[in-house]
Amino acid sequence: MTSTEKIPNNRIPAPGWIGGFSSSNPAFSYPDPDLKSLPMLGNMDNICRLKRQFHVLWPEFSWETEIGNPDSRCYEMFAPDISRGGYDDAGRFWSIICPQQGSYSPLLGSLNIEVTVTAQRGWIDETAEDRSRDLLAADMTVTGKIWFAPSAKDRALYLLIKGIFDHHNLPFPFDKPHAIHVLLHRVGDPLEPILPIRSGLNPNFPNPAFALHYDDAWAYANVEVEIGPILTCNHPVVDDFNALLMDIFNVVSGNILRQGNTLSWNVWFDAPSHVDQVKWAEHAEYWRKSIDTGHGYPDGSPTQVRYFDGRPFEPVQALVEQEWDKIKAWLERHFDISLPGSHPAHWGDQELGKISGWLHRHTDSPLPSAPRTK
Repeated sequence: MTSTEKIPNNRIPAPGWIGGFSSSNPAFSYPDPDLKSLPMLGNMDNICRLKRQFHVLWPEFSWETEIGNPDSRCYEMFAPDISRGGYDDAGRFWSIICPQQGSYSPLLGSLNIEVTVTAQRGWIDETAEDRSRDLLAADMTVTGKIWFAPSAKDRALYLLIKGIFDHHNLPFPFDKPHAIHVLLHRVGDPLEPILPIRSGLNPNFPNPAFALHYDDAWAYANVEVEIGPILTCNHPVVDDFNALLMDIFNVVSGNILRQGNTLSWNVWFDAPSHVDQVKWAEHAEYWRKSIDTGHGYPDGSPTQVRYFDGRPFEPVQALVEQEWDKIKAWLERHFDISLPGSHPAHWGDQELGKISGWLHRHTDSPLPSAPRTK
């Protein structure tokens, strides 16, 4: 288990709980909570109402590395305490912070992934008799974001592609504000963006012992999402590159954001504590800056991606080589640029000089032609 030494594991709820919101509407009750009477509120619009929170110290994610093959299911605990749930003394949710994570590509360096909550609604009852069955019920809408991490920015291939995009004033995912957006929706329903968060563990797959935290957590809940398409930039060259980058990301991450896949996570959290509203508002930005400046995860690193039996997931090297061939084809197709035949890991001074020369020649003078869109 990843160390959480920097984060006290609170086992006793803080004083001040009032409750009552969970019972304010009979439709809220389990076994099938209906929250439609509540509006979906902007996730950062009501920070002033937050009084209490829980910290997700063990965010356990799971997905199939081969869609439709349950034997390919893998597990990874994302970094602790990125995710939090915030609510008032009566138990109404007003804000939910979801996770960020990094992934490494041997072709392009590190990439960041974030599940960004855009709206939410729901309730929590701290006095629930069985916290594994009826502690909370919430809904949220989210979007997936992918962008390059700082360690990618000294890669020759990254510099080449970004130089091309900058030269033609094309949008490039070099930071979070310019990230690639991936649409996410309820499993089996592409038209339903609202995702349910419910008490207990996800019943649709088994969990290995290393992904269970009964002895440490105060409570746990689950959520799952189906991966949708990439949001278009309405530019064929950019859309083609974003699709290519997502392919590379999925190869190295085990298809975590492959369209049609289901990403599930069981969130194990500590006992409720009081909220510092200023720190809450700063929390997500603090995490983003910590990752974007290359300083890693402030409160502990994620675990290795593993299968149920504990074997580590490792991308197939042949697939990585295929992605390299796709990058070369993309550059030739849109910009008439031919790269060395060898993988970037094997480039020497001659190959790097060729790329540096191209950037030097074309940074201050127009390219012979605009990018071809076909």
